Amino acid sequence: MRRRPASRGLKLHLAVSLLLELPLPGVEAAVFDSGIIWETVTQAAVDQKSIKVVTDTTLKTYSDDYTFEQLHTIPADQLEAAVNDLLAQQVTMILGPAPRIICFDFVDIHYHGCPHAEAGELCHTKPRDGTSKCHRYLAGFVLCRAKPLVVAITPVRGDEPTSDAVERLLDHVATLPFEVAGLLADRGFYNGTSIERLDATAPVALPVIRRGEQMAEKLDTTVPYWTEYVMYEGSERELRFPLAVCVSYQQGNRGKHGLLVRAYVACDLTDRTPKEVESLYEKRSAIETAFRTMREARARTSTTDPVVRLLFVLVSFLLRNLWLIVRWGVLATPRRGGRALPVWFRFEVFREWVDHTLDDTLGRKWEAPTNGVGIPATYSELDAG
Repeated sequence: MRRRPASRGLKLHLAVSLLLELPLPGVEAAVFDSGIIWETVTQAAVDQKSIKVVTDTTLKTYSDDYTFEQLHTIPADQLEAAVNDLLAQQVTMILGPAPRIICFDFVDIHYHGCPHAEAGELCHTKPRDGTSKCHRYLAGFVLCRAKPLVVAITPVRGDEPTSDAVERLLDHVATLPFEVAGLLADRGFYNGTSIERLDATAPVALPVIRRGEQMAEKLDTTVPYWTEYVMYEGSERELRFPLAVCVSYQQGNRGKHGLLVRAYVACDLTDRTPKEVESLYEKRSAIETAFRTMREARARTSTTDPVVRLLFVLVSFLLRNLWLIVRWGVLATPRRGGRALPVWFRFEVFREWVDHTLDDTLGRKWEAPTNGVGIPATYSELDAG
């Protein structure tokens, strides 16, 4: 049986049809085609360019000022709700009802500008490229080798506790069509309120922050073991949780030798050994690949508007998920033991296909008028001399 060839036009249709579901009220009394706006945003994303570069090099788009005028009307709360609904729809396409483990992590986009309206919009992170300011987002990914979809996302303000962002993300996760079998988070979630909220949802594993005499005492060991840790001991916020203390040999990794002792918050995981808890947590390293591919489909911008910047991040995640859906659902070869993923269909290829189709749809400029003068004769004489 001959296989039907995959269509680049289909990829574009799927991408733009997703974005058409996002709220775009527009300026009052303005008459515009939202499809053109979203196609412009899509090309800026897959090309990693700005809206201005796209509008300057195409014939069938609006100007960059007019495009941004419409994008600035997007309501932030409706945008977050709509995108998380779309993420849930994408999950339904290729993930069954079986319980899944979800990884939580922050996505920091470094930023050199000033706040748009309030200083609390910005967070602070490790310095890079001359700045420690960033716009921060909290994302949740499914732990699945063939289908590591992003399933929920929320923006994070610098003037709010981490636990508030965790609360919002868990509210989005609660609407997903499967049971959450576990939550893996990094040490940025190591605070009492976040741990309690995560533990109320599913089994939790996250590394501790090494500080305090009590923690130093528990890490002073040469053998792995289970223990209990008391956070905020003696206060109204006192919190007790199981602590998995793991010991391994560094074996010259990164030039280091000797014992390496790590500890993990491990709520509802005491039926495993400490080593099994550590092995489970290490699986979340796949999240780094998800972040890298997301950044390969993020439009560039200098706008200070956090809503538009959030939009570009959300579009990048939606496009990345769509690539995974097409790769597994349309191109992967069925076989015993699971589908064989097409190695050649990298995210780069997916972006190139969408970009190529948009070149035709938006009327990419391939020619430019000359000045009719050319190089002055005096310059030619100087070259000859």
